[in-house]
Amino acid sequence: MPGSPYTDLDRPPLSAARLRRALVAPHGPWRRLELLAETGSTNADVVTAARAGEPEGLVVVAERQTAGRGRRGRVWQSPPRAGIAASVLLRPGEAVAERGWAPVPATGYGWLPLLAGVALVEAVRRLAEVDARLKWPNDLLVDGAKCAGVLAEAVPGDAAQPPAIVVGVGLNVTLRADELPENPTGLPATSLRLAGATATDRDPLVRALLRALADWYDRWRDAGGDAVASGLREAYLGGCATVGRQVRVLLPDGREVHGTATGVDPDGQLLVDAAGETLRLAAGDVLHLR
Repeated sequence: MPGSPYTDLDRPPLSAARLRRALVAPHGPWRRLELLAETGSTNADVVTAARAGEPEGLVVVAERQTAGRGRRGRVWQSPPRAGIAASVLLRPGEAVAERGWAPVPATGYGWLPLLAGVALVEAVRRLAEVDARLKWPNDLLVDGAKCAGVLAEAVPGDAAQPPAIVVGVGLNVTLRADELPENPTGLPATSLRLAGATATDRDPLVRALLRALADWYDRWRDAGGDAVASGLREAYLGGCATVGRQVRVLLPDGREVHGTATGVDPDGQLLVDAAGETLRLAAGDVLHLR
């Protein structure tokens, strides 16, 4: 049947009912999950919900995005059911009495996209069994090619609610070579299938990713948003391919910085030793890093 999600048997549709049973309370860590056949951008959908007062814990997953975005407005698209596009709504500035969570200071919010990168690496390594690594701040690389990206967006708060953070993940799962985007962020692209993954079933991948994301978020909130005390910084450094390498950093004003990436500080900034001077670079300060 034309338009049927079963026309490509390598790319079966996800089941909203199964995902909700596994991931939504009381049996899962999330409050509400929506599965869309198609949308412009899952991040845009969750941003809209956040502005309307949606509580923390919303997940939106789409079988296809027509206007998916990466950092600095870069396009992130794939054919229907060939990847994972998911966004979550977090409100780290709210106290949660039943969990013993105090509000996290806004200065700690920069760790959330890196937190999502750590969750993504864990899920992909465990299920797909490929050597996934992170390019700072949160691109997922397999054999040096980009397989996934993370985009975090802040939604301003008001007198009634603190800001919300929307975190979106786009993962190439079964894209074929002729379907890959051309050199995103200057890197070649790949997919789990092209990288030789042992598993490309999106259902367990979605479950593993969203459970890992919730688990790391819980640890981070338990530690008051402290990336060191929660173990998040150590986990990030353990999965980061950038640290220890020579890098070329292109800044928005056109300047280039050459040096060695030596670490990530407690605020999530990349430390670069350039001609004996240590630079601290936030993700928003960098146009490209190669």
